[in-house]
Order: sequence, then structure tokens, then C-alpha cells
Amino acid sequence: MASSMSLTASLFCLISVAIFPSFSFAGDPYVFYDFRISYITASPLGIPQRVIAVNGKFPGPFINATTNNNVVVNVWNDLDEDLLLTWPGIQMRRNSWQDGLLGTNCPIPPRWNWTYQFQVKDQIGSFFYFPSLNFQRASGGFGPFVLNNREIIPIPFAQPDGDIILLIGDWYTQNHTALRATLDAGKDLGIPDGVLINGKGPYQYNSTLVPAGIEYESVPVHPGKTYRLRVHHVGISTSLNFRIQNHNMLLVETDGHYTVQQNFTDFDIHVGQSYSFLVTMDQNASTDYYIVASARFVNGSTWERVTGVAILHYSNSKGPATGPLPDPPNDIYDKERSMNQARSVRQNVTASGARPNPQGSFHYGQISVTQTFVLKSAPLVTISGSPRATLNGISFVNPDMPIRLADQNSVKGAYKLDFPDRPFNRTPHADRSVLNATYKGFIEVIFQNNDITMQSFHVNGYSFFVTGMGYGDWSEDKRGSYNKWDAISRCTIQVYPWAWTAILISLDNVGTWNIRTENLDRWYLGQETYMKIINPEENGETEMPPPPNVLYCGALQSLQTQHRYSSGGPTLSGTLKFGNVCLMALLGFILYFSY
Repeated sequence: MASSMSLTASLFCLISVAIFPSFSFAGDPYVFYDFRISYITASPLGIPQRVIAVNGKFPGPFINATTNNNVVVNVWNDLDEDLLLTWPGIQMRRNSWQDGLLGTNCPIPPRWNWTYQFQVKDQIGSFFYFPSLNFQRASGGFGPFVLNNREIIPIPFAQPDGDIILLIGDWYTQNHTALRATLDAGKDLGIPDGVLINGKGPYQYNSTLVPAGIEYESVPVHPGKTYRLRVHHVGISTSLNFRIQNHNMLLVETDGHYTVQQNFTDFDIHVGQSYSFLVTMDQNASTDYYIVASARFVNGSTWERVTGVAILHYSNSKGPATGPLPDPPNDIYDKERSMNQARSVRQNVTASGARPNPQGSFHYGQISVTQTFVLKSAPLVTISGSPRATLNGISFVNPDMPIRLADQNSVKGAYKLDFPDRPFNRTPHADRSVLNATYKGFIEVIFQNNDITMQSFHVNGYSFFVTGMGYGDWSEDKRGSYNKWDAISRCTIQVYPWAWTAILISLDNVGTWNIRTENLDRWYLGQETYMKIINPEENGETEMPPPPNVLYCGALQSLQTQHRYSSGGPTLSGTLKFGNVCLMALLGFILYFSY
């Protein structure tokens, strides 16, 4: 019943878009997905636990789109708590209404469905999606999101013989509600129970560390072929070192931008980051080979079990992988090794990205900075009796309603537009403090990590240029070390403990955009804010209006019409609310004949 009604709705949308192409984004193609988010039982580390699945799969299915496609994802919430999906790295041009965070969207209640619709304008590369509320990503709900080049835009390397997607991340055998309760009680999560690769536990490379019977990932390949490995860190808080036994990895892309191509035998991947490597199957196929993702910057013996192991299986292999795992970096006394590797990731300035013009045609190093923001993270503090994480001494409190929705409906006091541009010596406090940024400004953001843990920071709605990083406190003289020519443009960057990372952002995307740590524990405890960017001369061309299916919450809850679905499938009203694209088509029908 549900699937037939969904199919009918999808067909109606397709027909409607064909009849009224003026109501699509410049006539670009649509891709449609139905995502049913639910709990299933899985045992990735040999212990049965409740995980979050998408369409019954853990991890979820991948979204496959091409530059400028319109993506429609109809989400059914079968969980017992509110849900939002977010799409880090997808820039949602002019359309923060689809970003999937509490500052941009009201949550989808249990047994409701809601449809996201957005255009992947001028983007290519490797990304992933995940549930953004209530620590849910620690239980799953994530999946890959691939944006292909248009056929007229060449890629800067020979067409690979295949794509291999690897989702890696640290994992606990407790589900997200238990982990959440641990944090709420003021306790540390402790050492993860393992590392998953594509939702599966480690191959039994060591009978002491890995019990028998755990399902592991096996990646089939053919000798002599070259594959593109898209590796996404979807984990919780642990940086991982990624390597493949006896194979070199040619780095070619990260977070949607092509890199200068260089070989690595191992590579550090931090929470929330995505990388593409070309790997040629050039080894003797007498055995299989290990694919390893192991915990980084930790005590080796204590954290030895926090290692994910998959198998690279040649089609003519004569036996299983043997011997010890390939060695991790031995740099306990060389803290520059990892940072130097990060600095070496640079933009391929001659390659075309989503457009035919080279990625280096935007000369960011020649643009004057209009404002500088120093965002300082520190160890956890106690606020009102609870442990909290802060930026510039402020622990963010999620708003009761989306920021722009509050603006559009003249709701006062929903948030404060007073986030400080640098840390002040004052008592930490909790607040709904938002950063006031200027449309068409060119800002410098310094992430100063004075915490004891490695952190990743993400900016929604944008890519930014990573111009510099170093240990110690940032000061203005550090600008002399900035890369002003081929800094990588990306959306998630690591910041080492007691160190800084500098980025530059061109503020050309109107809306409200989240700035956060990707480390789930710190994010959950308040280490985030939003950046509000408004065009004072807005005429409808730089920011879209709220979608017709917008959800209301908080002080605007009374405006919401119910669209709960029954256990047997969606109600008629639920189907009519299948998505923005259907409603836009219906609106098009009315407007068309009114003329």
C-alpha cells in the first residue's frame, strides 16, 4: 500500500515536472529517493544492538546524483523520537531551508514524513548524509552521497575501472540513547568498542583481539584494474589512520574538490571528512590484503581493539590475508608528521571542478579580508550543574524554531545575533547566540583548539580555503605562513590539540549556516553556532522562500497541519505532502491556468 502510493506520487511528480519545467531549477533533471528511517537489530561487533537503518539497510543506501541535479528525498520517520537528516558539504545554494539542522528545520516527529528538495548546484565529489539530532549518528542512519561530473566536464585522471565506497568510523556497542545518557550524567564515553567499515566489524586478523564469527567487509577487485576509493569518516570522535596492505593510495579529491595528486601509504582521516584515492591492483594475488582503519593519537596498547579491518579480495586470489596488519605511523614523538601531511593536501588549480573553468580561477589570496573571527574551543566546563562544550565561552542552546522561520514570522527573542568575533575573559554560559555575518563579505575564521582532543570543524552551506595551521596560539603574524595560491577548498577540517587552523570564506550564500565541531560528544554538549547571512536588498533572487511543506514548531506550532501516517502506509494528506516538487507543480498548474 505504502509503496504503491509512493510510486503514484513519484509518477505524478515526474509528470508534473515535465509539464511545468519552469518550476524546476532551470530545467535540470530530478532524482527521487524514498528513505524510511527505522530501528533494526544488528551485531557489527558480535553483540546484538539496536541500530538505525535506512530502508532496512545499515549503512543506508547511497544517493547518486550529477552536478545541478534536483534531489528529492522523501523521509519517513519510523523512529520513536524526532528526526532530521543533514547533508554536510552539500551547499544548498540559496536554500538553507533544506539543511536538516534545528537552526534551519523543525524536526520530523515520529510517524510523520517530510520531503527534502534541493539542487546540488555547481558541485561534484564525495559526501555523506546522516541524522543530525540527539546523538543518532552514533547508532547509524548514515550513507554515502556521490555527485558525479557532467559528461562535458573532464575529470583530472583516467576514468577508474570502478567506484568503491568505504564508510569508516569508531563505534560503541551501546546505542545512541545510552551514550546520550552517559554524557548527560557528566561522564566520558570512554574508549570505543571498535571501528566499523561499511557497518561491519573487523576481519579476525588476531584471535585474541577479534572474536570469531564477526561479519567483515570484503571488497572484490580485479588484478591490474584501478579503482576510486571514496572513504568517508562517519564516526563519533576518534581520528583514524587509513591504509591498505602493500598498496599505494593516490589522493585525488576531498570534500568535493580535486587535489594535487600524490601517493600515500597511509592517511589520517578525521571525523566528518571524505577523501577519494585511486588504488591500482598491482600486487601478487597469492593472498588477499588488509584494509585497515585504526585509532590515531592514542595509547597504542589500550586502544588496540579500536581497529577496523576489511579484506581486499583479488578475483584470482589464492588465499586469505596473512601476517600482521600494516604498521600505523610511528610518530609519538613527532607531532608535525600528521600536520605536515594535512598541509600537503592542496588544490589542483588547473583541473575543472563542476564548471569548465579551473578550480584555481578564484584568486582567493588576492582578496581583502573584511572581518576576522577567532573561535576558541576549550575543555569541558560546568554550566548550571551540567558539563558543556563551548566556543568563545558560549555553549549553544538549540532554538525552539528555525532561525529564518522566526525571522519570516516576526518572532522576537528566538535567538540573539551577538556571537563574539573573538574569545573574551568571562564566565562561560549557555545561550542562543548567532554570528552576524555580512553578505558578500570575505571572512577569515581561526579555529583555536585549546582542548586536549583532536577536533574537526564543519561549516554548512560553504566550502572554505584552508590557508594555514600550526601549534600554539594564533596571532596576526601567523598570516605570513598562509598558503595564498593553492589552498584546498573543503567543508570539514581538523584542528589539532593546542593548535589553530585558519580558513577563508567568501560569503555568497544567503541563509543560516551551522558552524560546529563534528566530534559528536562535543557537538551534543553545545560546541556550535550559526552564521546568519542576509542580503539587505533581497528580491527573491538570493534566498528562496520557505518551502510549501515547511514544518512549524516552537511558538509557531499552531500553524502546523498534521500529516502523520498510519501503520499501513501514508494517509492521503501524507501523500499530498509527498514533497515540495509536487506542491510546486500543483502551484504551477494553478498559476498557469490563471493566466
